[in-house]
Amino acid sequence: MIDRFSRTINYLRVSVTDRCNLRCRYCMPKEGLSLLGHADILSYEEILRVARAAISAGIVKVRVTGGEPLVRRGLIPFLASLSDTPGLSDLSITTNGILLEDCAEDLYAAGVGRINVSLDSLQHEKYRDITRGGDLRRALRGIERCRVLGFNPIKINVVVIRGFNDSETLDFASLAYYHPYHVRFIEFMPVGNAALEIGGSFISNDEIMEKINDRWRLEEDGPNRRIQDGPARTYRLKDGKGKVGFISAMSHQFCTSCNRLRLTADGNLRACLMDDREVNIKALIRNGANDRALEEEIRKVIADKPMGPPEDLCPSRRKKCARPMSTMGG
Repeated sequence: MIDRFSRTINYLRVSVTDRCNLRCRYCMPKEGLSLLGHADILSYEEILRVARAAISAGIVKVRVTGGEPLVRRGLIPFLASLSDTPGLSDLSITTNGILLEDCAEDLYAAGVGRINVSLDSLQHEKYRDITRGGDLRRALRGIERCRVLGFNPIKINVVVIRGFNDSETLDFASLAYYHPYHVRFIEFMPVGNAALEIGGSFISNDEIMEKINDRWRLEEDGPNRRIQDGPARTYRLKDGKGKVGFISAMSHQFCTSCNRLRLTADGNLRACLMDDREVNIKALIRNGANDRALEEEIRKVIADKPMGPPEDLCPSRRKKCARPMSTMGG
């Protein structure tokens, strides 16, 4: 499906829950959020209907997110059903890794081939602080279990915050040097109310790249760059085993190549992370819309996808997205 700006829209991110077992400072307030009730979120059957309609409209890649997707009961059978959908070529999941060690084998058997793990510090106390109680050892064991099972690639996502974890950038890059991981440095984005807590801690990826390049020579991925890298600018570290990537949504907007839609946990279809316009797909389903009507609505959302976020979203005047990240899946 081609939008009005000649972009091929082929990627759907699905948030299956707004619930999470961590309270990361840039994502949720300490007291958590007012959680959606069971009837407020899409059932797995409803998500499958939307996903299959989207695949009929040209989506080939689906990433399941949250909140923390692994806390929702029944996730594995849902993933297996989604994986079996004709036309879907890529199924992946984003997780904080806390529950990963125990369910990695089931995820792999269900058809999930790639995995992203959010990991914002390699120091135990600092990790516990930013996640408000998380256990770094559990996350690292989950990553290692995925490596043994054969997930490929394993991406480690790092939201870099000045004055908190920017001193660890070389430590994270070392993971990509010594292991076949893809470490991706993500610029902090002003999404949700929790963003206010650390809103003044932005650091650009250009600064991080310079620091890493002083230690290892960065070599562009070039023609072998995989489509799964998405908006990340990816590099190899000379003589290293993995890759580093830089997702620079604030300093280098990549709207001209954006290929994604987002389905929120409460059933709204969103064409742009930083544009609050949404279509209530849940209401369509529960009012009796058939699969053809769902596909037509998805095609309409794709056709109307904006070129980019509102003009006041920039590093100096950052517009804060109204929705919590946990309901959108990033």
